[in-house]
Amino acid sequence: MSRFFASDNSSGVHPEFLKAMAKVNQGHVIGYGDDIYTKSAIAEFKTHFGKDIEVFFTFLGTGANVLGLSALTNPYSAILCAETAHIFEDECGAVERFGGAKLIPIETKNGKLTVDLIKPHIRGIGMEHHSQAKVISITQVTELGTLYTVDEIKTITNFAHQNNLLVHMDGARISNAAVSLDLPFKAFTKDAGIDILSFGGTKNGMMYGEAVIFFDTRLSKDFKYIRKQGMQLASKMRYISAQFESFLKNDLWKKLAEHANAMAQLLTKEIESIPEISLSQKVEGNGLFIKIPKPLAHKLQEKHYFYDWDEAKDIYRWMCSWDTTEQDIKDFINEIKVEIAQHNY
Repeated sequence: MSRFFASDNSSGVHPEFLKAMAKVNQGHVIGYGDDIYTKSAIAEFKTHFGKDIEVFFTFLGTGANVLGLSALTNPYSAILCAETAHIFEDECGAVERFGGAKLIPIETKNGKLTVDLIKPHIRGIGMEHHSQAKVISITQVTELGTLYTVDEIKTITNFAHQNNLLVHMDGARISNAAVSLDLPFKAFTKDAGIDILSFGGTKNGMMYGEAVIFFDTRLSKDFKYIRKQGMQLASKMRYISAQFESFLKNDLWKKLAEHANAMAQLLTKEIESIPEISLSQKVEGNGLFIKIPKPLAHKLQEKHYFYDWDEAKDIYRWMCSWDTTEQDIKDFINEIKVEIAQHNY
């Protein structure tokens, strides 16, 4: 089967995760997470983030984001996020429908919020006519493939906590971020003041499975009920847990993310020789956001599917995955050059 650059969700499942699920596919265990495999997976998370956390597994990234944010907010609350945030652009209004809180999108140049951008939206506090700002949600790696530094995160979390706000991190690609930053997960999440984290596994080679991690465990008191109501409580949870245990042990997460990031850098290097294509953002994870003539993009999409990002500006997204190969990139670049040579773009 061919591989293409549409999404790291398009890739298959790494064999180690299939082995992990097959290994636990024996006998009977107690359902809904009261099994030895789930306890072992949670213990692995605690080796990375510390013992004083609460971990809950979900099927989906949207589920992790929506339920995690619902645990922090009331229906009259407001959640501040970048206008490119997945919770705003790509979750079909699920945060607002499920929890009732209002999403307030903030325009950014690179997908990253700053305190200066956030401040104008902290208003009407204590007034019953206004939704009450409660959460700042940031994404790491951002939806534009950019990274927050530790200092940038700390600046946001310090501001938030000084103003009685909480900070959520959407970590769908947190492994790619950790590799790029060359830091352990804890350094740019818990130690940087993040209150709750959506920890992604699917985009880094797992079949399915995400985690909601509470660093302020007081916030998790009622989460087991929220997860059940939100239809994200897996009855046969051992199959999610087994994958996460394999993911976190022996740095498999790191190996897969390093490869995806390296392939993105190789693809970046290759397009430097193609003047018709340019980057719209610096490549800091496993994705490229590129400006390319629309006719050329549409022609390439016929064989190597990838998504439009901002078609009005001729910007498209190319994603690399754990299974992207150098040959995939070589073939793709060759086809681009042939297409450009044959037509006037």
